[in-house]
Amino acid sequence: MAQRCCNFYISISRRLNALPILKPPPPPSQAFYQTLSIHSHSNNHYPPPPYPFHFNFDFNHPTLLKFIQFLKNNNDKNDDDDDVHFLSSLEEPNADLICSAAIWVLREDWKPAFRAFKLNSLYNNEKTCNLMIWVLGTHAKFSIAWSIIRDMHNSSLSTHQAMLIIIDRYAYANNSAKAIETFNFMNKFRLTPDREAFRALLTALCKYGNVEEAQEFMLVNNKFFPLEIESFNIILNGWCNITVDVYEAKRVWRDMLKYCITPDATSYSHMISCFSKEGNLFDSLRLYDQMKKREWIPGIEIYNSLVYVLTRENCPKEALKTIDKMKEQGLQPDSDTFNSMIRPLCQAGKLAAARIVLNTMVEENISPTVETYHAFFEGTDYHGTLEFLSKMKGSGLGPNKDSFLINLVKFLELKQPVNALKIWAEMKKYDVEPSCIHYKKMVKGLVTCMWFIKAKDFYEEMISNGCSEDPKLNKLLQKEVLDSGDKRKQNVIKAISDKV
Repeated sequence: MAQRCCNFYISISRRLNALPILKPPPPPSQAFYQTLSIHSHSNNHYPPPPYPFHFNFDFNHPTLLKFIQFLKNNNDKNDDDDDVHFLSSLEEPNADLICSAAIWVLREDWKPAFRAFKLNSLYNNEKTCNLMIWVLGTHAKFSIAWSIIRDMHNSSLSTHQAMLIIIDRYAYANNSAKAIETFNFMNKFRLTPDREAFRALLTALCKYGNVEEAQEFMLVNNKFFPLEIESFNIILNGWCNITVDVYEAKRVWRDMLKYCITPDATSYSHMISCFSKEGNLFDSLRLYDQMKKREWIPGIEIYNSLVYVLTRENCPKEALKTIDKMKEQGLQPDSDTFNSMIRPLCQAGKLAAARIVLNTMVEENISPTVETYHAFFEGTDYHGTLEFLSKMKGSGLGPNKDSFLINLVKFLELKQPVNALKIWAEMKKYDVEPSCIHYKKMVKGLVTCMWFIKAKDFYEEMISNGCSEDPKLNKLLQKEVLDSGDKRKQNVIKAISDKV
């Protein structure tokens, strides 16, 4: 094992040392990194539903595909008799499962998904009800979601999971007040807001950036839910890994000690992750040493954080030695480990070194992930972007909507509208339908690049494709057009005065 680790280190180290030293380009703006975290779904890939919606079904089943096409083609109709007749004509014994699978596949379009839900008495299926509530909440159709919860309650179905889901969806919609109100409302459905629901609320609030509200709610409800390490770790994770606010994370750490809550290995993992994201190598290693003194065995997440910060701070040899140390501890590097090297290398513009790590990753029989390819998009030019889009397709990983969104934002921020328009054209080649967020980014970016006519065309296309009007974009378009008109008038006046 030791010999294998040594060979791994020597092999990749030699290849990295052979590279010329490059001056890193300026890092992308904060808006670019925010774009990386946007979660969207691709229409041409159907990943299995996450917990608690998991069910086994072949998403390429001919009957399912036929049913989905029927729902899409008849989206504007409301003839329930036709729906039931069509479903019965499929002659499938597992019609309930087909409807549930259709809801998941159609999750980006709630109307046909809801039509699938209403068929075959799915109101009596708790799991499918929960899935439909999640879809409706994602589209902010909370009144319909609540009607399903009331029907579940009247049918003596458990609404506990449904309440947790709608709490999560309110947090997703950035409505923390409604999420908290729903938690307090649970007793109306004969549910006791227990410790599990309390932690679920804190997790939902933190997951979507409302960490301060979650922390305040935890402290205010100290009488009903005594402070504990698990709740503090949820808050700490919010500051460390969601908002990445090291100042607030340190304050929570001090609060834990003030309330006599002893940090555990999870607490240390969150703090090390936060320090590594900030490029704070000293404090990352300091907390790692403290863990070893307490005889806590670091998990793979901690090693990945150290690999990231060491690579980011231009210590690739030490990062490789850390990977070797992982192996000595019996931990196998995973895709996140190699991504932890690839991401900072790409951010620093060291694409040749990143490619070496990618090749080593493949040699180690570790498959690249969507995040791997998205990291390369940060530092590549137009031709490099096309290369990695093709690689993603070849690996069966997309590209998806996020892939194109990242590249559109990148080229628009670089003031390369021509390349942004070319990437937009590539979306059609990969059968990826642009969403409202793609249109909004294009309109705003084209205005910034002074391409007003093209921006207006995209805005009109956005509205015609069913996206709601955006007052901010409306105002931006009017303002920039007026400003550009004033500038032209001033130039004409100046030219005339110069002639005189």
